[in-house]
Amino acid sequence: MKLFRRIRHKLILDNKKAQYLKYALGEVVLVVIGILIALQINNWNESRKGDMALKEFLVKIKSNTLEDIHELDSLTTGRRQIAELCKKARTSILNKTEEENTMLFMSSGWAFIDLYFSPSIAGYEALKNSNYYGKINNTALDSLLTRYHTIIGEIALNEKSYNEYAKSQEAYLSTQFDRSLVLAYAFVPPDSLNIRATKESEYYTDFKKYTSFPAYRNVISLAAWQFDTMIHRYTELKDVGLSIIKEIDTIIED
Repeated sequence: MKLFRRIRHKLILDNKKAQYLKYALGEVVLVVIGILIALQINNWNESRKGDMALKEFLVKIKSNTLEDIHELDSLTTGRRQIAELCKKARTSILNKTEEENTMLFMSSGWAFIDLYFSPSIAGYEALKNSNYYGKINNTALDSLLTRYHTIIGEIALNEKSYNEYAKSQEAYLSTQFDRSLVLAYAFVPPDSLNIRATKESEYYTDFKKYTSFPAYRNVISLAAWQFDTMIHRYTELKDVGLSIIKEIDTIIED
């Protein structure tokens, strides 16, 4: 800067106005270029920080999605096993062979268990509420995340509808039938039951009566077909989740 001032001072003393104006203009250009370079570097640094922050959010979303996939696999296995039992029980009802399949109808009682998918959405919600969501706006990942969370909402409605119906039927059954022996057989350790005065045949007799109620069979019949729908949605969500993980890996590796 001292050099510039000396040159400017000498030109003024020598009364070289034209040259001074050219020099002054050049100095202004140099200053502007310097400012633009500084702004560009600052913008680059801010963009780099933003990219790093975005990747941190995406790593969290990937972790959440992997947790979801693990839970979806467990739910799929559980619902498929229950559905198979209920389908066999439904066939037994149609064939009027219930008397021969008491154990099958007892096992079908798992259809009353209220299973819920509990997605891990902390990472996605954090990204949506941050200043970095715009970085993925209108991208393939944005579309996948939107689709993923739409399916989550649809699964929640489906599960709620079924679970609330099963609970209502179970509550009705509780008012119509003394389930003490049924519950004892289901939850009390076998060794403990063996030393009681009640014979095993009495438990089976109660189970036959209990499982013959329309409310019990309605839940079995519903589970027999609706669980297939739930499993289909679980599979659909898992596929979208795997695509999200693949897309995130591509972004993180860049």
